[in-house]
Amino acid sequence: MAQSSVRGEAPPAGDRTSPAPHDETPQDEAPQDEAPHDEAPRDEEAAPGRGAPGTGPEQGAPGDRQDPSARHRDGERRGAESGAGRRGTDRRGRRRRVLRWSAMVLALLILGTAGAGYLYYRHLNGNIRRDALNLGDEKDRAAKPEANAAGQTPLNILLIGSDARDTKENQKLGGARETFGGTPLADVQMLLHVSADRSNMSVVSMPRDTLLHLPKCTDPNTGTVFAATTGRVMTNESLGRGGPGCTVATWEKLTDIHIDHFMMIDFSGVVSMADAIGGVPVCADANIYSHTGTGHGSGLKLREGTTYVKGEQALQWLRTRYGFEDGSDLARAKAQHMYMNAMVRQLRANAKLTNPNALRRLAEAATKAITVDEGLASISRMYDLAAELQKVPTDRITMTTMPNEYVGARVQPTADAAKLFRMVREDVPLDGKDTGKRPVQEPAPTDSAAPDADIAVQVQNGTRTEALAAVPGRATAVAGLLAGKGFTQSVADPSVATAETTTVVRYPSADLEGDARQVAKALGVPASSVVRSTDVSGVTLVVGADWREGTAYRAPEEDGRTPDSAQAINASDDTQCMHVNPDFTW
Repeated sequence: MAQSSVRGEAPPAGDRTSPAPHDETPQDEAPQDEAPHDEAPRDEEAAPGRGAPGTGPEQGAPGDRQDPSARHRDGERRGAESGAGRRGTDRRGRRRRVLRWSAMVLALLILGTAGAGYLYYRHLNGNIRRDALNLGDEKDRAAKPEANAAGQTPLNILLIGSDARDTKENQKLGGARETFGGTPLADVQMLLHVSADRSNMSVVSMPRDTLLHLPKCTDPNTGTVFAATTGRVMTNESLGRGGPGCTVATWEKLTDIHIDHFMMIDFSGVVSMADAIGGVPVCADANIYSHTGTGHGSGLKLREGTTYVKGEQALQWLRTRYGFEDGSDLARAKAQHMYMNAMVRQLRANAKLTNPNALRRLAEAATKAITVDEGLASISRMYDLAAELQKVPTDRITMTTMPNEYVGARVQPTADAAKLFRMVREDVPLDGKDTGKRPVQEPAPTDSAAPDADIAVQVQNGTRTEALAAVPGRATAVAGLLAGKGFTQSVADPSVATAETTTVVRYPSADLEGDARQVAKALGVPASSVVRSTDVSGVTLVVGADWREGTAYRAPEEDGRTPDSAQAINASDDTQCMHVNPDFTW
């Protein structure tokens, strides 16, 4: 997205600090203190002849003379006749004075309220912590998406959950005393994508155990440069390489999705937000106690059915791995999706909350709980972001997990992950609705392709499937096919054959995108199958299981459906219940 739709004055500059209480859900509207706008009643006009100086019969004509006794008698008579009028005039005068005084007091109250509101606004702004958006190289940044016909662009926000134990409160909540003050890890990573027309929202979770090549990052505070990793490491290590901006850079390099903002929360932030919301309903299909004989587990202890969790119990739910399903990080991500869906429903059910104290508590918790990029670091900008998110109906919000496969005890993205990322890039809804609309056109590469003979291409054999062995010599055959088309620097990779569902062309950086597109075009591989990846060092063609034979590639029909392996959950589905591992019941 070229720019987010949020607005507001520029936030005050400030150095990045270590994360303090943070939150993953910025969608709450901050309270807006408004002064009353009552209008003071207007003074009544004085009636003619009632106390108006210089008029009336009592003054007489100029030059007339009158006997004093007569004047006295006339005065008594007129006084008797007009006494009631003078008393009425006095009452109206007093009332006018009271009204003028009331108006003055009201004006002071309005000014005082406005002043207090402004001071509170500044106070909330002062709560917000900020950090740099992207710490990677500019050349590795994903291209901004093109606007649709109405001039609208999507909005992409990365939600990060930090396991930082940088305060006594975080250490108490997170345990592991030996890691106090250590390098924080990004144990929760979710990309929130709001469609250009604000009709739908998609969330993609990446398991913390995902193995990736991390990009080069520079700490904006110290100037420390973290070189790109030569081998694959767990993605949660990105947070310790200069801050959340490195996690953003990691996502952009993997997915080629331009990220507009990030929001980061830590343990204590989750607790404070859950308390401020008043509890979030979660469901377990049996009694659960997340605790092992060796002392591992989140400590979550719930009865079967639905429970409103808040405070530390909410944090335990979000951290539980031992006790849910197979005990993997994938099960934990599923539980986190259920929590977020329930929280969305809860917040929207209370969207018209009018209790000022409750609103203030929520505003205090939200602003103290999160660290954001400079583009979101003010109440007005967060308010506008919340307004954008509110436009999306709950039943058009879809939670997914990045499709993955195990590599030992860790996981790695699959071909389905590349498809999911492409759908997000092209603004295709993940809930299966509106799939008939034409996807956004892939932007043209930022660099032009080199001559075919100068493009080095490595060809890998990815024809292995669960049911079939890899086709022997397939990489050599396709490398020869490419050489015959003029790509004379094509070579077959002699390493062990891999499993790739569909044929794909990968490239490591933007300066090789044009070359990768040229290779794909020569073979008839669609542009949607050309992806940037940190897993390769040059243009790499992986011959997938969809091209096990022949010299002509036939691209599979694109059905526009979210892969089943993404485990999509709709936010309006309140029937979801986590399956409890029988070994963790009580």
